[in-house]
Amino acid sequence: MPDLKQTRNRLKVVIAALVVVDIVALVILFTPLGGSQAARQQQLAQLNQERKARAAAPWRGLDKKIPVAQQQIEQFYRDRFPAEDSTISADLGKVAQETGVRVSSVKYKTDEAEIEGLEKKEVDADVSGDYLQVARFINALERNKLFFIVDGVQLGSEQSGGVKLQIKVETYSRTT
Repeated sequence: MPDLKQTRNRLKVVIAALVVVDIVALVILFTPLGGSQAARQQQLAQLNQERKARAAAPWRGLDKKIPVAQQQIEQFYRDRFPAEDSTISADLGKVAQETGVRVSSVKYKTDEAEIEGLEKKEVDADVSGDYLQVARFINALERNKLFFIVDGVQLGSEQSGGVKLQIKVETYSRTT
């Protein structure tokens, strides 16, 4: 039975502690420490107003941001999408020469792009060289000023010390 007495005493201590916490909470609620109900309502209204102001902040000055964004888009198009198709093959050849790979049997396919003013160009090519050269070629294509997207790479064959890949690249050109 001593365990039951000890448990009852512990339970009494816990209940007493909870009663003390309740009393402290009531004192804070109904004294100037917690502030009056009007003060709490005013603070709530102020916080709501600040929340609404923060939510509206991105929309301020939107009329000025739209023309700037349009200019940036036009600049991006001029820089990244060529007007002539020959620029695509010239850049492809330049990257191949810089990285030391050989590009052969290049095929171009033109499709309509989802974005107005652009044409989608798919380039299929065989690329051969040693592994490091081919890796540098793919990396250089992805980092090129023109917008090249490496869409697929297949191992064509392995030669002594070199690899031959069939690579599919996607890019875009301006129509206007």
